[in-house]
Amino acid sequence: MSLAQNQCEACRADAPKVTDEELAELIREIPDWNIEVRGDHMELERVYLFKNFRHALAFTNAVGAIAEEVGHHPALLTEWGKVTVTWWSHEMRGLHRNDFIMAARTDVLAASAEGRK
Repeated sequence: MSLAQNQCEACRADAPKVTDEELAELIREIPDWNIEVRGDHMELERVYLFKNFRHALAFTNAVGAIAEEVGHHPALLTEWGKVTVTWWSHEMRGLHRNDFIMAARTDVLAASAEGRK
C-alpha cells in the first residue's frame, strides 16, 4: 500500500511525533519534500510550479478539499505560478505520520493537476 493510501488517524497534542527512524523511512517515500525547522518544530514543505495563477489557485483549492476531508490542514501560499504547501501537526508542534500521508496525497493531486510546469 502506498503512503497516500494510508488512513490518517486522530491527532492530539499528546500524540507521539515521528521518531528519527520513522522520519528517515517516511521521507524516502516523498523525496521531493523538504524538512524545514521553524522555531521549535519541523515541517514538511514543497513548492509546486504552474503556468499561471488560475492553475495555482485550482491546485490550492484541491489541496484544501482533501485537507477538509480528513480535518488536517496545511499552510498554503498561493502566488502567480507557484503554490507552497507546508504540512505539520499544529497541536503537537511537530511531524506526525499524518503529515507524510497528506504530503503523499498532495503529490498524487499534483500529478494530475492542470497547468503544472
